[in-house]
Formats: sequence, C-alpha cells, structure tokens
Amino acid sequence: MIVQKTEIVKEGKTESLVFKKKVSKKGPGSKDNEPFYNPSMELNRDLSIVVNQWIINNCKKHVHLLDGLGASGIRGIRLANELDGDFDVTINDWNEQAFSLIKKNLELNKLDNVIVSHKNLNALLSENKYHYIDIDPFGSPAHFVDSAVRSVYNNGFIACTATDTAPLCGIYPNVCLRRYGARPFHSYVMHEIGLRILLGFICRGAAKYDKGVKPIISYSTDYYFRVYVKIRNGKSYANKSMENFSVISPKEIFISSDDNEHDIGPLWLGKLHNKNAIKEIRTLLFKKELNTKNSLWKLLSLFEEEANAPPFFYTTDDFASFLKMAPPKIDKIFEKLTGKGYKVFRTHFSPTGFKTNAPLDEIKKVF
Repeated sequence: MIVQKTEIVKEGKTESLVFKKKVSKKGPGSKDNEPFYNPSMELNRDLSIVVNQWIINNCKKHVHLLDGLGASGIRGIRLANELDGDFDVTINDWNEQAFSLIKKNLELNKLDNVIVSHKNLNALLSENKYHYIDIDPFGSPAHFVDSAVRSVYNNGFIACTATDTAPLCGIYPNVCLRRYGARPFHSYVMHEIGLRILLGFICRGAAKYDKGVKPIISYSTDYYFRVYVKIRNGKSYANKSMENFSVISPKEIFISSDDNEHDIGPLWLGKLHNKNAIKEIRTLLFKKELNTKNSLWKLLSLFEEEANAPPFFYTTDDFASFLKMAPPKIDKIFEKLTGKGYKVFRTHFSPTGFKTNAPLDEIKKVF
C-alpha cells in the first residue's frame, strides 16, 4: 500500500501524504519514479495560494483551476482546501503512483471540489479549458506551453515553473536554443536573461494563436524561474505583446562585453510584474495561514518596487570590478543617482543589484 511509504507534511493549513525523501529546504532534489515532493518549493506553492485567491476574487463566474503535473497533489489539494469562492480544482498526473497518492490526499482532506485526472497533460489540455493552468514540471515547461495557451480561457492565467536554469542561464546554450529557440548569455545578469527568455517563449507561443500576454509576477529564486502570465485573446493584444519580443546585443545591457559575443534572445523586454496586481495580492497574505508569509512579503515588496523599472540591472560588485575600484555601498548609489534626478530601483535578482534609467556615463561618475 502507498500509505506505508508516505508521511504527512503540513503546508498552510493543509496536511498531505508525500514521499518525503528530500529534507533540505534548498536545491532542486532528484527525480525517480515516485511522486516527487520538494519542501524547498513551499514558498512557490504559498505564492500560488494568494495569486489564485486574487484571481477568484476578481472573477464573477465559476473558476476552473488546473494543477497539471500534480505529483503528490499537494499544490492542487492546497488550492482546493485554502481558497475561498466559487471554484473547482483539477489535479492531474500521468504517473500511476502519483494518481493513487492524489486520491489518498483527497480522502485525507475530505474535499468535494476536486477532480482527479490520470492523463498526459497535453492530452488533457486538448480536451478542456481552464481559467488557471499551473505547469510545475521537473525540468522544462517548454513541452506544455503550446497546449496551455490554447486551453486557457480568455483573460485566464498560466503559471510556469522552470528548473532547467542551467540552459536558460547559458551554461548549456545549445539546450536553451533547442528548447526555447533563444540564445542565452552566461553573465552576472544571466538569471534575468533566462527569465525573460522563458517569458518570450510564452509570448511567442501565445501570439501564434492571436493571443497576447501580460506578466503579473515573474521571478528567479533559489534554483528555479516562476512566471504568472495573463492571456488575452485578440490580434491587437498579440501584436502589442510581440513589440516586447526582441533580440538584443550584449553591448546594450552589459558594462563591458567582447566584440565577438553573439546576440541574446529573442526574449521578453516588457515588464516582469504588474504593480497594481501585486499590491492587491500582497494584502491577501494577512488572510492566509502560510509558513513563508514573511519571506513572501519581502519578495512581493521587491517585485512592487521593480515593476516599473527598466530591463536589466547592474551590481555594485561587478561595476566596481569593471572600474577597478572598491564597491561603494548601494545606499550611496541610490542617494547620488536620485540626487541627480534619475530613478533607481532595487531588484530581487541580487542584494547588491540596482536598476536605473541613468546612462552609463552618469553611473560611472557616481562610482
């Protein structure tokens, strides 16, 4: 029996049976044939609780939510158990053990608003439509994006996790080119480039079907990328989105680059976050029982500040290294640049990072 091999964990206010092999709160873990549970993804799942509550609060109809790659089913079970409103949750996994474990968790929590599905995710997406589709694979979500953009309702949402950060960050550029059709760049801003390649891939995938994208929250943390994207039907939305889909030269974003470096992308050059949505989502933290509430509050605060910042960032260490000097304190950089009338923003990508609309020469003068 599966229950003999499982243990109960509690996230939020929900108890779930899991195969708990990985005990560390850091890193991606390793995959085998058993349903995978990673405790380090709790913040990821906590954020999906408040984002989905925000979606339900702003929808005047019954909402269909999908946890497409359920594994133990913990995300979908939590959505069903911890959200308020008029909604149902489909939890899907093709793996036989995962399917059995999800049903056990459904019984454990006595939920009646859950549909358990045992299908290939692409097949399921070709049969049904959803207001919210969560794709959280072990590795790349690239194999499911095309099906998801076709399956999501107008003004619905797609959430993607990508743990294949090495290709997206330029360590394995050929893998990135195969999966995402884009060239990455291994550098101090590689995480922002990787995140924007993922967003660009979704943007291009949606545009094929005359749909546009609007990122709500997009971030890089620990060992994965995560995006929440609103999908809007219509050629005008698709065209508007594609204006933010472009190839760039390394010289456009780096302090210094070799003349022989190849172009980067194509990738998304628009906003990573929606500031108004983040304000509303952050207030919902007070209404939920979440173990990572304090970390989420800090993270959402950074997203809100970063929402209207220009693409790409500098770090005090890298800029100082380029100028062959000791790095100044970041507070001084903010003080000097704002004193000159420029905008400066903190970024979640690096504790010593900053984004600014100041030209390179002005930043050099401040340093």
